Amino acid sequence: MSEKKLTLQLDFHSGLPIYTQIVNQVQSQLANGILKPGDQLPTVRALALELRVNFNTVARAYRILDEARIISTQQGRGTFITEIPPPEVSERLRQESLSALTQRFIGEAYRLGFSEREVSQMVRDSLKSWKEANVSEQD
Repeated sequence: MSEKKLTLQLDFHSGLPIYTQIVNQVQSQLANGILKPGDQLPTVRALALELRVNFNTVARAYRILDEARIISTQQGRGTFITEIPPPEVSERLRQESLSALTQRFIGEAYRLGFSEREVSQMVRDSLKSWKEANVSEQD
């Protein structure tokens, strides 16, 4: 149960809040078996320093992960991955992430002057292209 080197790739230009990116990547690494129950994570301060982000940003991500029972911070011992959270908790976090991403996308599209019709058409076209690309990769 040693401290796990948490590898995060942040995109400061994506429009997705950094704390959400941290939450999503920890969840993804847990789901993919990179992180396992019992693994120790870096302290909030250490991770903030490593990522070169504000301490409060990492603290917010850890708080969200703690509320979802994905991690547990034990005073004097550290922060650890807990057992895999119930499916409803994971699904709620997924939905919240998708909602935030969608709201940001729509807001930016409207700010740039696109109409609802143009945004809807672009989403449909992009989904179709994405599906076609992913189906051909599986063949």
